Amino acid sequence: MRRFSPVYPFIVEGESHRSMEKMRRLPGSQWLWLTLMAMGLASWACGQKIYIARMEGPISPASARFLSEAVEKANHHRSPCLVIMLDTPGGLDESMRQVIKHFMSSRVPVVAYVAPQGSRAASAGAFITLSAHVAAMAPGTSIGAAHPVSIGQGGKVDSTMADKVTNDAAAYIRSIAEKRGRNIAWADSAVRHSVSLSETEALKRKVIDLVAPDLESLLDSLEGRRVILEKDTVTLWLRGRERVEIEMSWRDRFLATIANPNIAYILFMIGLLGLYFEFSNPGAVLPGVVGAISLILAFFAFQTLPVNVAGVLLIILSIVLFILDAKAATHGILSIGGVIAMFLGSVMLFKTPDPALRVSLQVIIPVVLVCAAFFIIGVWLSIRALRNRPAVGDKSLLGQEGDARTEITRDGGSAFVAGAHWTAWSDSAIPQGAKVRVIAIKGMRIKVEELRD
Repeated sequence: MRRFSPVYPFIVEGESHRSMEKMRRLPGSQWLWLTLMAMGLASWACGQKIYIARMEGPISPASARFLSEAVEKANHHRSPCLVIMLDTPGGLDESMRQVIKHFMSSRVPVVAYVAPQGSRAASAGAFITLSAHVAAMAPGTSIGAAHPVSIGQGGKVDSTMADKVTNDAAAYIRSIAEKRGRNIAWADSAVRHSVSLSETEALKRKVIDLVAPDLESLLDSLEGRRVILEKDTVTLWLRGRERVEIEMSWRDRFLATIANPNIAYILFMIGLLGLYFEFSNPGAVLPGVVGAISLILAFFAFQTLPVNVAGVLLIILSIVLFILDAKAATHGILSIGGVIAMFLGSVMLFKTPDPALRVSLQVIIPVVLVCAAFFIIGVWLSIRALRNRPAVGDKSLLGQEGDARTEITRDGGSAFVAGAHWTAWSDSAIPQGAKVRVIAIKGMRIKVEELRD
């Protein structure tokens, strides 16, 4: 077992008495050299930094890469410890396992701290917390509900496959709990029965190691604590160390943002509307480009979320109904069906019992209302345009009124209509000066009828 001194970290406990006697007999010059070396090593040790990484939101490929890189950075700089401040509703199984692999192989103690107050480590977050060398929670936090959720199949799998997935997850979390010396029975029930614990219950049942209200208290509680690594046992000396927060890169922040169910939903709707604009107005280009990019980003986010295919199809159906109503002029009947289909599809888009992985109604209702208003206004304008008389071309003369400049008979005559003189004819004789109205057009001739009071 290794134990590092807070002042002289190179001094290892367990040295033999004979070795110490030999050191006492060293000449003065060698003592000076050893003293300078000790001061240099002490200075180096005091210069080691505590790295802190904050993880909020679903465990996605982007967040998994961030946490993995944080572990690698702490190992590269030989940090005394890495603190992961965690607040997550869960996430993708593959991403979770990637993080746990890095935790397990880390040569630096990893501290998973569910914080700040009001945070949680649910589902994949519970696995990650249990896999850390030290597990801690802030007051008012929770851990658990680790039952696996099917991703990419609308949340539906057959019973045999569901049992296989559950058994695999249960075995995995039991092995983690056993490795870290934590409550194996509770870990199994967290997967099989989705049970959760508050921070006080978790501490009492030996699911976590300590409760701390803030980061400062956490580091004070860790001072002098012995941590078992893969091959060694080290003692944490953290007092006076510089703290450095590891920031997520702009790329990872962007990818983690679009993995939010609300953002993914909005991107999906923007994508559909953009493509509709492009197909309705070929050559506009910009709506098509924006729509295509938004759809691709939405589908990327859907990989990390429990997407329900029925919800996607209902939203697409709603767009089709809006388009058909505009083309067929059903006077809004199809648009009403489109609004209903869009709302139901939005509610059903992500099938999971966890509200954090579903689209919020505060997002769904405004989006549905805006989309419905857009399409309904479009339908109304289409119907109005169909009812209006053409403003250009020969059809625009139909119904126009004018004066008979000569007598108009079957054989012909002249009428002044719409600011021009026209050759006209009529089934019945119309006297010169009478008011007439155009009722038909044939080539460059118009058929008129007399307007009587």
